[in-house]
Amino acid sequence: MSKPLRSVLAEPRPSAPPARVWRDWALLAVVTVAAVLEVLLREDLPLPGLSLVLTVGLASLVLWRRTHPLAVVATAFGVTAVVDIGLIVADAPALDMYSMVSFLVFPYALFRWGSGREAAAGLAVILVPATLGFFVSWTGVADAIGGVGVLMSAFALGWAVRSQHDARERRLEQVKSEERVLLARELHDTVAHHVSAIAVHAQAGRALAATSPSSPLEALEVIEVEASRTLAEMRAMVRVLRNEAPVDYAPQPGVADLERLSGASPAGPRVEVRVSGDLAALPAAIDAAVFRIAQEAVTNALRHARNATLIDVRVAGDQSTVSLVVRDDGDPGAADPAPEAGFGLTGMVERALLLGGACRAGPCPGRGWAVSATLPRQVSA
Repeated sequence: MSKPLRSVLAEPRPSAPPARVWRDWALLAVVTVAAVLEVLLREDLPLPGLSLVLTVGLASLVLWRRTHPLAVVATAFGVTAVVDIGLIVADAPALDMYSMVSFLVFPYALFRWGSGREAAAGLAVILVPATLGFFVSWTGVADAIGGVGVLMSAFALGWAVRSQHDARERRLEQVKSEERVLLARELHDTVAHHVSAIAVHAQAGRALAATSPSSPLEALEVIEVEASRTLAEMRAMVRVLRNEAPVDYAPQPGVADLERLSGASPAGPRVEVRVSGDLAALPAAIDAAVFRIAQEAVTNALRHARNATLIDVRVAGDQSTVSLVVRDDGDPGAADPAPEAGFGLTGMVERALLLGGACRAGPCPGRGWAVSATLPRQVSA
């Protein structure tokens, strides 16, 4: 067995497929109505009763096509094959129900929601009634090629949608991982700063011990404070990913740097930053997270908010939390980023969650789009 084939067969099923949604019921209703109308209006339809029962009965399988794709395909095409064989034996006319074109959703679902082995097994099942259909109702080479092309298109569309979804999921996981690594580096910088301070004060206490008896005690007090901060930061750091790349020890921007975001862009809305409340002595990770979430939200608004004149950034702090709201006044729904542009928002949400907070984004009542985040003043251990 070749390596590509083994790779396809080893493909797992997508996780947590939706059992059924309103579109499934709508599709079933449309097929049922279409089948009934076809039976009533087509005078040349052979075996109308059997055609209606078979079409509507098998169409109901759409409700389980995501959770049981192979069973649905085996049932739909297996029953169709048995009926075709029975009609051949009885020398009866072949079924000619146009509404059965809805069965193409089953091979689509097989390649969209099934595992690699299920797709291979389902393909073998589908080939049986498809081949029988050519013999029972042969209408020429052109129709046969067209039928194969339509069937293969259903397979290809299901696989393409699956591949696109998987690629997006991998990209989202990559963004989350990158955000964890970035946060780990920032926490590393903070821990390194505290440890350096501990070492300096310990050396100073030893050097001054002979001439100033109180110096060691003062040094121990500073060391105690720095050690407590270091322990808190290290507890947070072990919760995120690390890599072995060299760490940049450049200072990280924080609340004090939010004014960088204010002003007017050459061809866009002006940005106003308002800071209020108690924002002093924030942990370095929280301080940096406020700036980065605000920066990403402002960048998204500048890119996606159509006809916006103002982007309002508000940061407020109290004894337990820091809250951030970035709101624009663009056209309703205009700031909603496209799916491929949503990775920045994923990073903001991931950073807030890692720090024990929350981040949300959505349309404002009336106009505009808002990103809001709430972060604890203390990094969760």
